[in-house]
Amino acid sequence: MLKENTIQVFEHSFLPIEGKFEQRHFVALSKLNALHNYQYFDLKHNGIVFKQFVGVIQVDGLTIEILPKIDKNESESAENKQKWQSALIEMLRVTRKLKVQKVGEANVSKQSIHLLDIYFEWFLSEVQLLLHQGLIKQYYKETGNVKALKGKLEFAGHLSKNLVHKERFYTTHQVYDKDHLTHQILGQALSIIETFSKGTYLYSKCKTTQLNFPEVKTINANEVTFSRLPKNRKTAPYETALAIARLIILNYAPNIKSGSEQMLALLFDMNSLWEEYILIRLKQVADDKGFKVYGQNSTGFWKNISIRPDIVLEKGEGDTKETFIIDTKWKNIDNSAPSTNDLRQMYVYNDYWSSTKAMLLYPSNLPSVQDVEFTPFKNQKHACSLGKISVFKDAVLNDTIGDEVLGWF
Repeated sequence: MLKENTIQVFEHSFLPIEGKFEQRHFVALSKLNALHNYQYFDLKHNGIVFKQFVGVIQVDGLTIEILPKIDKNESESAENKQKWQSALIEMLRVTRKLKVQKVGEANVSKQSIHLLDIYFEWFLSEVQLLLHQGLIKQYYKETGNVKALKGKLEFAGHLSKNLVHKERFYTTHQVYDKDHLTHQILGQALSIIETFSKGTYLYSKCKTTQLNFPEVKTINANEVTFSRLPKNRKTAPYETALAIARLIILNYAPNIKSGSEQMLALLFDMNSLWEEYILIRLKQVADDKGFKVYGQNSTGFWKNISIRPDIVLEKGEGDTKETFIIDTKWKNIDNSAPSTNDLRQMYVYNDYWSSTKAMLLYPSNLPSVQDVEFTPFKNQKHACSLGKISVFKDAVLNDTIGDEVLGWF
């Protein structure tokens, strides 16, 4: 059973203002959407229509989990939602946006667990590991009154603050302890998790971690704060914890309020996630199949405009080298034809990369079709095909996609 304060929906579905989803939640989500250029939802007068973003939003105790789907008639059953939730978690794990083995895999199978729980538990486990290994100290500058002269005396401040207290010195001096920027960021993330985990199994784990964590100055980190973080051998063990902290802090929106709501939204563009998942699965098997796989491969097109296919494959070397193009599309086209614009795009990719074959790769709920026909463009030596790959195998995310796709080439 789902928690009472949790709603599961599919991407591109409509969520009406009724039941658990109240007007105050709608107002808060509309403000979040406005901050992100209206890319997450379409707002209707009595609810919201989700777009291609999947993930989780928590606002004022209500958790909305947005799951992927490829079929507009996708079953709304709890069993089907659980299947897609597991698939989403696995995609995030494979693309290194989530590390499930760090957060207790037994918990992931429970219907009551959602993505925020998983990210929170991952972060708490990383911080506890750092505490066990021993937290680092760093030098930082501090300005204030001290009883012994050390560092640089700040004359203006000293004169204004110590006319009466002749025994004090207002200085800027170096301090070497654990209250530094790295720990302040982790402390801010712990405070956010404390706020959002109340009433859950993670709350006590969070409080225990906070008790063992040193007292640090409270900050409100932003993008600039993270750019100031030092990177060296001593801070290397903090890399994962800081990456999760960055995700939590920068997606925390306490300024979006309808009444007293605080919001945290972790959302992923399903088109990009599908592309990354396919790319990684291809790279995992490419060497054994004699292929080289490239992503984000762009070239100049016109003036300052460049073009970039999702995936470029190379097979062979020298005069025998062949190049192939794959463009991923997160939609189920069933038996319909691809768009003319998509086909024109594949034609241009073939031309610019001297590719002999291009493929528009779509997800499917059906078993993968093994025979793929590459049809030449008229009067050209290069061709295009439609690949429809099964997302699932035996009710779990298909992990042989790389083998199947390379087999088509």
